Amino acid sequence: MSERETLGEWELPDPVRRGRTFVYVLPSLGEDLTKVGFTQDPIQRFRSFHPRFFALFDLEQGLLVETGHLREARRLERLLIERWPEHRASAPLLVAEAAGGHTEWFRGIGNEVDAFVRRTADRYGYALHAPLRGWLHARFSERADQLYEWSQRLLEMIEWQDASLPAEARDPRYARALLDNLDACRAVGMELDSLLPARVLAWYASVRGLE
Repeated sequence: MSERETLGEWELPDPVRRGRTFVYVLPSLGEDLTKVGFTQDPIQRFRSFHPRFFALFDLEQGLLVETGHLREARRLERLLIERWPEHRASAPLLVAEAAGGHTEWFRGIGNEVDAFVRRTADRYGYALHAPLRGWLHARFSERADQLYEWSQRLLEMIEWQDASLPAEARDPRYARALLDNLDACRAVGMELDSLLPARVLAWYASVRGLE
């Protein structure tokens, strides 16, 4: 088992192995900012911007365009960048600079970019995934059967630390990883009651104040 799977993300299907390339349009929640770019692994790319990307971006307004080749994704991204040069903007402070996520941000294109991307996808015959929440739900669901065991392992480590270590010696990454991933599942519309052990559901309800 990888450290990433144990401490970080619940592992999700890797679209790179399927030969897919995507152009993404990510409107911010509560702010007139939109991020555009291309990637072969949208979920990992979104996580690189912020572990809680689902609380940073509007999943209902966001979309993905699936192209057949990398060069087509680059071409579409360039079309978007060159269409609104006067609307270029700085990235939010919450976005991780190390992820290279501080470029290709635009302010004031929200009313135009959706229609433009839809027309372009239709013109070139690209698959359009909109809203983004639906695509994310489908991808998360592909590994739903692994969520039970993964969440149980993390909770066991959290409980062992709580019982065995003083507060200052505990590693907060376990609880943060479990909370962030369960919040992500909930944000894309997954029904967690049937996917998690009762102990994990009780922990999540307690942390989130859902009881």
